Formats: sequence, structure tokens, C-alpha cells
Amino acid sequence: MSVATAPGTRLLSSTAPRTSLWRDATRRFRRHRLAMVGFTVLFFMVAAVLVGPFVYRVPINEIDFKAKLKGPSRAHPLGTDDLGQDLLARVLYGGRISLAVGVVAMLISITIGTSIGAAAGQLGGATDHTLMRVTDLFLSLPQLPLLLLVVYLFRNTLTKWLGPEAGVFILVVAVIGGLRWMPVARLVRAQFLSLREREFVEAARSLGAPPLRQVVRHILPNALGPVIVAGSLDVAVAIIAESSLSFLGLGFPPDIPTWGRILFDAKDNLDFAPHWAIFPGTAIFLTVLSINYIGDGLRDALDPRKVLGAK
Repeated sequence: MSVATAPGTRLLSSTAPRTSLWRDATRRFRRHRLAMVGFTVLFFMVAAVLVGPFVYRVPINEIDFKAKLKGPSRAHPLGTDDLGQDLLARVLYGGRISLAVGVVAMLISITIGTSIGAAAGQLGGATDHTLMRVTDLFLSLPQLPLLLLVVYLFRNTLTKWLGPEAGVFILVVAVIGGLRWMPVARLVRAQFLSLREREFVEAARSLGAPPLRQVVRHILPNALGPVIVAGSLDVAVAIIAESSLSFLGLGFPPDIPTWGRILFDAKDNLDFAPHWAIFPGTAIFLTVLSINYIGDGLRDALDPRKVLGAK
């Protein structure tokens, strides 16, 4: 039997706008001016370090003592170092490593933190108590001294096994990521404790959904917003940590020019060759600042309680 409708009336399903949480978050993110500025700057930085070495083909280790410590010029747009090596080529090459360290270390910390936080929040009881006490233990450790100690102890071993670049890269990202998972774990645990008592999870539980399905299909997707924000900020923290290690001489070797390593090599020549430190320092500054702006915008866009006013 068909149901007649009055002329001029429309069904609610045909007039309701179709939208989604992620589409709405994208719209609110685009309204965040600082986030869009940060996104533009970061996009330019990533494009430069990925495409730049294919366009600017000057070798990073080409030595020219006649041009050492020269300022920016047509031949060397960012100047040269104490060996006459082109700084633009080295900054572009080192940007790949610095950004890769930030992204991989972030993925490690997010994976460990999400797993531990989800297990603690979902299982509760003794498991929750044990995992949170382990988290508190790691939070109480002094991160920079521990980071320096681990790198100092294992750098030579991994370098012999995997080579100078791969060995140091794996060690650095593993140590940085392994010491940054605790805030994510506590954040995910708090989200799970809140979400597992919500009506839609109770409905899934009453319909016989197993615990793993409850986590994967219902709880975890709704907890991703804060995790994405934390992950974006962890990239900046990892870049700073790698730069600090390289600046202290415990990061990559001299022939692998990360931004922090270039700063370390330039520290004794600041009086008469400030360009050597200014350009890699500016690259670190712009990258970290833009990531922080993006994280700020993601926090506002993914928080349904945040009312994004006109800016």
C-alpha cells in the first residue's frame, strides 16, 4: 500500500544534507587561518626536500676549498661551509632525513601509545592498573639524558650491522618513538573509558558484538581525533629531538647532513659565517612552527564541542 503525500511536501530523507564528521572537520580546518598558513608552509617544505635534489643536482659532498665559507651567491644560493660544500644541496638532502625521522618516530609512538591505552581502557582492572603504572614509570624518566645514553651505547653496534645512515636512522627513530608514547597512551585510555559506556557501544555489546569488534568498529574510530592531533605534534617533537642529538654530536655522522648536523658543524663559525647556521635553523623553525599550527587547527576541527568563530 502506498502512502500519499500532500502536494509541496518532501520526505525528510531527501532534504536532509548529507555530511560526515570528517567532511565537517575538513571544512572547519580550512577556516582556521593559522592552520592553513602552516599547511601551506609545510607543503612547500616537503615539496622542496622531495623534489629539490632532482632539480638542484649539485652533489652534497663536493669539496671546493676556493669557495669555502662563502655567503649566498648565484653559484651557491645559500652559501658554502668550511669545505666549500654547497649548503642548499645539503639542506635539501638533510630535510628528507629530518622529516622522515619525525614521521617514523611519530608512527612508532602513536602505535605503541594507542595499543597500550586501548588495552588499559578496554580491559580495566589489574591490566589497566599495571599498564598505567608502567606509563607513569616511563614518564618519570629524564628523556634527554636517557636518549643520549641509549644512542651512545648502541650507535656503533647498529652502524656496523646496518651502515652509518640506516643504523643511526633506525636507532634514532626507535629511541625517540619509544620515549614519546606515554602521553598518547594516557589520552587513548581516557577516550576509551569515556566511549565504552556510551549508548552506541552498549547497543553493540547487547547485540553480541565481541570485545575486539567493539574496539575496532565503534570505540577506536571515535577516539582518533585526539590521537591525530597528538601525532601531528609528535612529528615536531621528534624533529627537535633529532636535531638536538645531531647538534650534540650523537646523531648522524658528518657526511649525512641533517639539519641538526649542519647546525652542529656551523656552531664554531657563527662570527664570520652566520649563513651556515641561519638557513638550516630557519628550516627547522618553519617546519616545527607550521606543524604546531596544523596541530592547533586539527584540535579545533576535530573537537565537536569547539565552536569555531569567525576569524
